[in-house]
Amino acid sequence: MNWFREILSVAISGLTARKVRTLLIMLGPVLGAAGIVAAVGLNESAKGDVRQTLERLGTNLIVASADGSFSAGQAPTLPEDAVERSLNVSTVDRVAGITEIGSLTVLPSQGGKDFFRTIPIPVLTSDQNLLNVLDAKMLHGRFINGADENNIFRSAVIGQDLANDYQYLPGEVRTIDVDGETYGIVGVLENVDLVPKLDTAVIIPKSAAEEDFDVEQKPTTLYVRATEGNVDSTAEALPMAINLGGDEAVTVAVPSDLLEAQGAVDTTLRNILFLMGGLALLVGGVGIANVMSISVIQRSGEIGIRRALGHTKQTIALQFVLEALFVGVLGGIAGVVTGVCVIYLVSSILGWIATLNVPLFLVAGGMALIVSVIAGLYPAWKAARLEPLETLRLG
Repeated sequence: MNWFREILSVAISGLTARKVRTLLIMLGPVLGAAGIVAAVGLNESAKGDVRQTLERLGTNLIVASADGSFSAGQAPTLPEDAVERSLNVSTVDRVAGITEIGSLTVLPSQGGKDFFRTIPIPVLTSDQNLLNVLDAKMLHGRFINGADENNIFRSAVIGQDLANDYQYLPGEVRTIDVDGETYGIVGVLENVDLVPKLDTAVIIPKSAAEEDFDVEQKPTTLYVRATEGNVDSTAEALPMAINLGGDEAVTVAVPSDLLEAQGAVDTTLRNILFLMGGLALLVGGVGIANVMSISVIQRSGEIGIRRALGHTKQTIALQFVLEALFVGVLGGIAGVVTGVCVIYLVSSILGWIATLNVPLFLVAGGMALIVSVIAGLYPAWKAARLEPLETLRLG
C-alpha cells in the first residue's frame, strides 16, 4: 500500500509540476465531453420547447387553402360558404376563415414611409372568431368586432412583429395608411406560433375592405380545429367537403407537423454534434499521447534515477498510466461542467427550459477517461523501456 501511495504521489507531482502542459493535455477531453453533453442537452431542451409549444397550441389545427383558382383571372379563393361546408364534417370543432387582399401598400402614419413602401405587408379580413380558433391572444387593445363590421369602421389590428417595426406603443392613438385609406389601430395581435404570417399582417373589417377595395368576401384560407384524435381523418375529409367533389383543388396542412419535423431535424443535428464531440475526444487522445511521449523524453533523467534506485518497469509504466487517468478524470469532470453551463446559457438566451440528461454525464465522462487512459498506454510503455544508461543519451 505504501508502494502504491508513493507512485500516486509521484504521478500527481508530475502533473502539478508542469501546470500549463497538464492543462493543454486536458483540453481534448474537456472539449470532447463538453461537446457531447451540450449537443444532447441542447437538443433535448429544444425538443422540450417544441413539446411545450404543441401542448400550449394543440396539435389539432388544420389549415385549408385554395390551390389554384376557383374562378379564372382571380386570386385563388375558396367558395363563399366554405366555412359552413367545413362545419358539415362531424369531426370539425370550429372554423374561421380569412381573406387575403393582394396588391395593397401599407405605410405607418409617421416616419419611414419610403422604407416601408418597398416591404410587402399582408392585408386581410377575418371572421370574428379567429382568435378562438387559433387560441391566440391580443397583446394590446381588442380584435375586430361586430360594431366595426356593422358601421364600416376603418379599424385595424396589426401583428406583434409589425407593431415592433412601426414602433407602436401600447395605448397609443395611431393610424396607418392602407393603400391611401387611413385606418386606426385598435389592437396588436400576439405572435401566433402556428401561423407566423399573422405576426406581420394587418387585419381590417370585411365591410371596410369591401367599401374601400371592392373585395369579394370569399375566404382564401380556413383555420380548422378538429376534435381530439381526429386530425388525420378530418384533414382527409376537408377537401371533399369544401369543393363538394368539384375539380377545384384544396391544399390541407397541419402546422404542428412542421414543429415535429423540426424536432427530427434537431435529432439529426444532435447526432452530428455527438460525433463531433467524439472526434474531439479522439483528437484529444492523440494530443495526450504526443505530449506525454515528449514528457517521457524530458523526464528521462528522472526515470533513469528511479530505475537505478530499483523501481521496476511496471512501476514506471503505472506512474504514466495514472497520470493519464488523472487527466481523463479531471478533463471529463471539467467537460461535463462546461457542457452543463453551455446548456443553461443557450437555454436562457433562447427561452428554453434546460433539460439535463444525467446518465449522459457518466457516458461523456467515461469516454473521456477511457480515451485518456488508452492514449497514455504508449507513453507508459515507452517510459518503461528506458534503461538507466539510455537516459544519459536522452539528456
